[in-house]
Amino acid sequence: MIKINQLSKIYGAKKNRDKQNNSQTPAVKNLSLHIPKGELFCFLGPNGAGKTTTIKILTGLLRASSGNVLINGKDPEKDPRAAKKIIGYIPDMPYLYDRLTTTEFFEFTGELYDIEQTCMNKRLEESFSLFGLVEYKNVLVKDLSHGLRQRLIYASTFLHDPEILFIDEPLIGLDPYTIRLIKDLLRQKAENGMTIFLTTHILALAEDIAHRIGIILKGELVELGTLPELYEKHGKNKLEDIFLSLTGEY
Repeated sequence: MIKINQLSKIYGAKKNRDKQNNSQTPAVKNLSLHIPKGELFCFLGPNGAGKTTTIKILTGLLRASSGNVLINGKDPEKDPRAAKKIIGYIPDMPYLYDRLTTTEFFEFTGELYDIEQTCMNKRLEESFSLFGLVEYKNVLVKDLSHGLRQRLIYASTFLHDPEILFIDEPLIGLDPYTIRLIKDLLRQKAENGMTIFLTTHILALAEDIAHRIGIILKGELVELGTLPELYEKHGKNKLEDIFLSLTGEY
């Protein structure tokens, strides 16, 4: 599960024109959330709302200015190694080593998590078959299309069976077949107990797969609930209408 308590993050300072002094601007402000085991949680918000900052704090890539986070009871700031062993993270622009083959990249990822070679070989066969990468086993990463690179990222991220999965924009550049594959896989993983926290600008994706939805605006959580709860509360039957009304764009 994920527990977020009064989380805030402040980047630098900016000039306050009225007072002619420096005031700090929070990217995330007093965010509190509890995401239970097996929930598929979609975190929505306009550009600059604080979504990616939140994920980077949860994965231990950024330090919070205040508040605290627990990932299955582990603090990513105080015990980063323990926390990172149980999470998977797919950023919106993942980095891959271009001079490795797909097999080498997959095995490199497995070595980071101390996966035994026999187990890694078995999972490579299963994952490459699932993600349509079998014929690209010996192809350099630099020669893969964007869609194939994304498939490789997913295959490698699931290699160590993370308990918690963070995804920043999961469907960028994917073809319809891979989109369906990813959606079905995320549903299956959640049903099997994986906790999934993802951000997306594709509201239809959130409507399709989310157990609950949170909407963040200017660093603050402005709405939280299941789709039926949000529809009833706002008197609307489209997430797009709710989102735009809350973010001031409609």
